[in-house]
Amino acid sequence: MHSFDEYKKIVNDHLTDLIGDAGEEAAELADAMRYSLEVGGKRLRPSLLLASCEFAGGSIEEALPYALALEYIHTYSLIHDDLPAMDNDDLRRGKPTNHKVFGEAMAILAGDGLLSTAAEIVTGTPLKYHDDLNRMRNHICAAHEIMSRAGARGMIAGQTADIKGEKLEPTAELIRYIELHKTADLITAPVRAGLMLAGADDEMLDRFTLYARDIGVAFQILDDILDIEGDQALLGKTLGKDAEQGKCNYAYVHGLEAAKDELHRLTAEAKNALAPYGDVASFFTALADSLEVRKY
Repeated sequence: MHSFDEYKKIVNDHLTDLIGDAGEEAAELADAMRYSLEVGGKRLRPSLLLASCEFAGGSIEEALPYALALEYIHTYSLIHDDLPAMDNDDLRRGKPTNHKVFGEAMAILAGDGLLSTAAEIVTGTPLKYHDDLNRMRNHICAAHEIMSRAGARGMIAGQTADIKGEKLEPTAELIRYIELHKTADLITAPVRAGLMLAGADDEMLDRFTLYARDIGVAFQILDDILDIEGDQALLGKTLGKDAEQGKCNYAYVHGLEAAKDELHRLTAEAKNALAPYGDVASFFTALADSLEVRKY
């Protein structure tokens, strides 16, 4: 398998390959889409998709369109999250947010453009394999996995609960719902989609689903912790926004120490899910460890 940095480089090298040219009239739209894609990022989700596909014996080249589509979806969600009607952020990854550069209307359209481009990719790519029905089925399953977990029963449901939570008394159940859907769904999607593209069996899918869910929830809990005690220069965004907006932040509700304990428990559980694969799964277990101690 490749290293995380190698997967990230593959993604970055091809990041805007599938952003189509809609002509001079829509040139600003393409600029706005590319702006948010190119300001940087961990590339965690597309790298997970490529790694999962390769782990199960699949082709990175075949998986790449889905990895790019996933990064387009993730980036669109950040553009919309930053809007004044949502989280009202001025900074993203240390740079002015999309609406600060292009205006609110163009930022909304840039997000729409990235989401619809992702939909074009995941619905169009399976058609290339129409002469191999099993292969095409794997592609359709991967496409559905990505779009459903990004949709109204997945990430969008979590974002909705996050916004509604600003006006509600935070509960453990509501926080868990937000963690599972707002964040973990879009980390589970690439892992499962990558495995599906390679035709992984049910046991592998089940074990990696548990792994992905756990690191996804852990990712959100660490975000909650960093909102309190992170380094703003490293994070590239304003600290204390959760408290200011009354967000359902795990660390505010349960306390910092409890949040750190849960972060560690989830990381251990994620790694344990892959224990039967031993050192073969070291990419994923090492990644879980690195995510637990990330600073941004």
